[in-house]
Amino acid sequence: MADVCERWWGELLKHPLLGELRKGDRRVNEPAKNLLFCLDSDIFFWDGTKSVFYTTNLKHLNSGMVPYQTLLCINPPLFEVNEVLLSPTRHHVLLIGNKGMMVLELPQRWGKRSEFEGGKSEINCLTVPIAERFFTSSTSLTPRHAAWYPSETEEPHVVVLTSDNSVRFYDLKQPQTPVQIFCLTQSEEESIVPSTSRSYAASLGEIAVAFDFGPLMTAPRHRSKEVLVHPLYILYENGETYLIYCSLTHNSTGLVGRLLGPLPMHPAAEDNYGYDACAILCLHCVPNVLVIATQSGMLYHCVVLEGDEEEYQMSNESWDLRCEPVPSLYVFECVELELILKLATGDDDEQLQSDFSCPITLHKDPLCLTRYHCTHIAGVHSIGLTWVNQLEQFLLTEEQDKHCLQELAAEQKCIVEHILCTKPLPFSQPAPIKGFWIISDLSLGAAMICITDSYECIIRQLLTTTRPISPPLLCSNPDTSSIVSPLRNFTSSSFEQHIANILRRNTTNPLLLRASDAEGAPPPQECLQLLSRATQVFREEYILKQALAREEIARRVKLLTSQKNKQQVDLEQCINERKLLQEMAEELAGKYEEVKYNQEIVMKRVKKVLHSFNSHLPVLSDSERDMKKELVIINDQLSDLESSITQVQMKTEYQRKEIHPEESARKKSITLSVSQKKCIHSVLKEQSEHITEMVKKINDIRTHVNF
Repeated sequence: MADVCERWWGELLKHPLLGELRKGDRRVNEPAKNLLFCLDSDIFFWDGTKSVFYTTNLKHLNSGMVPYQTLLCINPPLFEVNEVLLSPTRHHVLLIGNKGMMVLELPQRWGKRSEFEGGKSEINCLTVPIAERFFTSSTSLTPRHAAWYPSETEEPHVVVLTSDNSVRFYDLKQPQTPVQIFCLTQSEEESIVPSTSRSYAASLGEIAVAFDFGPLMTAPRHRSKEVLVHPLYILYENGETYLIYCSLTHNSTGLVGRLLGPLPMHPAAEDNYGYDACAILCLHCVPNVLVIATQSGMLYHCVVLEGDEEEYQMSNESWDLRCEPVPSLYVFECVELELILKLATGDDDEQLQSDFSCPITLHKDPLCLTRYHCTHIAGVHSIGLTWVNQLEQFLLTEEQDKHCLQELAAEQKCIVEHILCTKPLPFSQPAPIKGFWIISDLSLGAAMICITDSYECIIRQLLTTTRPISPPLLCSNPDTSSIVSPLRNFTSSSFEQHIANILRRNTTNPLLLRASDAEGAPPPQECLQLLSRATQVFREEYILKQALAREEIARRVKLLTSQKNKQQVDLEQCINERKLLQEMAEELAGKYEEVKYNQEIVMKRVKKVLHSFNSHLPVLSDSERDMKKELVIINDQLSDLESSITQVQMKTEYQRKEIHPEESARKKSITLSVSQKKCIHSVLKEQSEHITEMVKKINDIRTHVNF
């Protein structure tokens, strides 16, 4: 697998597609963009200069065919594209810009390699502008955030958050008219004076900046039949989070289609966990986790919990009829990202480092639900939540111990890895990311692709310490009858977790990327600071922790060696005892056979004595009496049966005579001839003579014996 990954990595870095992208114009101080996505093993790059997509297959980079295909737009966008999003049905691509949106329909595939339109070099693609008249007529309105509606079975819909604090749903069949509109204003006065209210709301941070959809669920407190909805979490700039249960097939009834919130956050904070929120992400794990990012580099991991029934009852007793039960957010942990590298400098430089802020974009990981990634103009971070599984087990148990939850939050920390740094110093020119994607095809290997402002392709492996849970095996079902040694649990989890905690790094050395401007290289003094910082990180986070881990492993090896020697001595003793037990068992077996044989002989002699004793008794025993009675009964039954048989035979003979009278008459009329009579007389005479001789002999023998 590693050879396959390294092969396509090297081929992609020198692919002519990247050379074609480098021919375009470069702009200074551009924001971070995401102009890259993958579909199976096909990778797509958006060229803003020509308004086209370049695509190639990562498995056939050097196949000798067309190096890449160009997807042309029939109606190219008139705005600058900042982000491209693949639809859940994987047939459309959403082009998002500051002045509009457009959907590009991917062409059909056919041919030997399943290429677009059989492998043509240039292909015309249908494009559908979204709300073109709306954005053209209202020049002051801009899309703040856009996404696809997360449904693979329904028609594709585009969801857009505009600067007038509204969320609109657009169907591709009617791209100019929204299907649904949700107004996010919190008072009726804002609808009367939209310009002034928007300025006031912006100054107070009461403007929505981002949203994300949660997993499919059943609408709460719906009186009719069950309605499946997608929770839409909306983040405001002041850090508050609101909720809308969205459904495209059902009307807005009950809680569906209503703006609920703000969602309560526990524990409460005076600053409401920041006033510069910029991005939100819902991880579809169990339980659901909301990630809220601020421009200062703070990340808040919030666990979504169901609303309390007592709070709902209190809200019903209050005078506010708009109070509805809403989920609550439990802030499990806070993480501060190192946007630019922290160097040991003066107070002024430290102030500049702390004041640096930039918008952050959050990306889900398609391979692991408990991992996500952050991109911004200063680099890329990867975050893995290792405590989600333990939290799920805690919620499934019936125990309600808050101390256990606090201990879990203190012990299980998320893993943050600084992958790429494009702005190492406060005075460095930014080199924003223009493309980011996670390769989900396991045949290519799990990897991360980043495209810099100079269209340099950077490929890195994913965070290996955070992995998805493997499905349970059939043989892993717990058996209550089997006894498991406690040492197995100790060796499988305790020591490995202890070593992992020792080797866990709080700071990493990211890949430093120089800005596109060659003249903007840092001075030697700052280069020395970067080198000193990298050396310090390697010494403290790598070498020192590896030395500690080596000491722990050596101590563990000594302990296991002593235990092994002790177990070997115990094993030899057990072997000797087993031999003695085997010899004793053989002796006992011989004695048992001898005793058994003698017992059988004694039992036979006892039976003979009892039989002879019973035979000489003048009185019959009970068993003999019973047997005598049975014999008498059997004799009587035999006589009765004999008489019955005689009667049956007589009746049978009588019936035979009655049925065949001719045969009986015929037998009576039988007569013998003269020769037959003579023969019979001669035979009878001979037999009488023979009888007389025998009688004489018997008499002679009697007289002889009596004498």
